[in-house]
Amino acid sequence: MKRILIITLFLNTFILANINVVVSILPQQTFVKAIGGDKVSVSLMVLPGNSPHTYEPKPSQMKDVAKAALYFAIGVEFENVWLGKFKSLNTNMQVIDLTEGIEKRAIASHAHHEHSTHAKEEGTGKDPHIWTDPENVKIIALHIYEALINLDPDNKTYYRANYEKFIAHISHTDKQIKEILSDTAKGSKFMVFHPSWGYFASAYGLEQLSVEIEGKSPKPKEMIELIKEAKAEKISAIFTQPEFSDSVAKVMADELKIEVVKVSPLAANWSENLIKIAHAIAGK
Repeated sequence: MKRILIITLFLNTFILANINVVVSILPQQTFVKAIGGDKVSVSLMVLPGNSPHTYEPKPSQMKDVAKAALYFAIGVEFENVWLGKFKSLNTNMQVIDLTEGIEKRAIASHAHHEHSTHAKEEGTGKDPHIWTDPENVKIIALHIYEALINLDPDNKTYYRANYEKFIAHISHTDKQIKEILSDTAKGSKFMVFHPSWGYFASAYGLEQLSVEIEGKSPKPKEMIELIKEAKAEKISAIFTQPEFSDSVAKVMADELKIEVVKVSPLAANWSENLIKIAHAIAGK
């Protein structure tokens, strides 16, 4: 009886074996889990609190790559250095480009530094934070869904139901943001330390003002100009990220008597994050 039970458990485990997936950043983990549900095991590369510009995987993470069937790439700088190494380590692993079909924006440079492209920092001069626009997340979701059904066609119905539910969630998030920003004038500006919210700004007719210049904190003269502009634009908050120092932002916020809002585009709670930003910009 005991042997039968062990064999049954082994067979069930084998039948329910998950697809091993690797993603670069936390928002992707949220998207893959939403569609893959309990049929996927998702390993994360850039752990919370780290920067995708400079992250180096731990040995345990390389083991996850070695047994993965899929790697979902999203165009962050970390992948420029490591994706080739991952492919060499696991030649059977399919790499899916989630950015396909999404038009990349140039990284926003401050109006007073229009020659800045932040190219040194990002590697290409293109803004990788595509997931801050809900319409882009719909494209990302379709890529994930298609990759999963190609690899696991037996569970297509399951993935399809999850995909449709997630698309409805994205649409609901978009609708909520539009309602929150309904009284906010088109072209309204908000201030960010690191220029991560360009796609969000573009999606909702806003403009982000970046404190950083070519990935560096502004010099005193540049700070004075930024503070003048922030006063003229009636900026209500400065958005900073936990992954970067916010000491300069705090100095500016004290001068402007506005709050520093810590919010990371790399957070797992993608939907709540965008809604939080909308509330802060709208002053609601």
